[in-house]
Amino acid sequence: MVLEKAEVCTLAIPDGNKAYAIPMNFGFTGEYIYFHGAPFGKKVELLQNNPEISAVFYTDAALNIRHENVACSYSMKFRSVIVNGQAEMVTDNDEKIIALNSMMKKFSPKDDFKYNAPALNNVHVFKLKFLNYTAYKRGY
Repeated sequence: MVLEKAEVCTLAIPDGNKAYAIPMNFGFTGEYIYFHGAPFGKKVELLQNNPEISAVFYTDAALNIRHENVACSYSMKFRSVIVNGQAEMVTDNDEKIIALNSMMKKFSPKDDFKYNAPALNNVHVFKLKFLNYTAYKRGY
């Protein structure tokens, strides 16, 4: 599964008539993709103004060459998932723990870390529901 293998995604947030695209760590459960960061800054301001986001995940990128002397025959193989929807802020500390542990599970065999109140109060967590998504593979 792409979301299990991907370590970072690109998150696109509307910024006026352009997109603000940033790399993000993430975690996921069966229903939500979770993101976290500082409780202030451009990302937070943009999400407050317009919560519509797109998250792009990809894995297994590899060069695919059909004819070595023909430039147009060079391409990339990859697997990808794009999820579109509205970011929802997570304010409940119990859900923040679920979110943070889903992220930690990607990089650690543990998913039962403990968090103190100051840590939970000083992290901005938001989620994206699996409603509208597309999956694509090329070359595999």
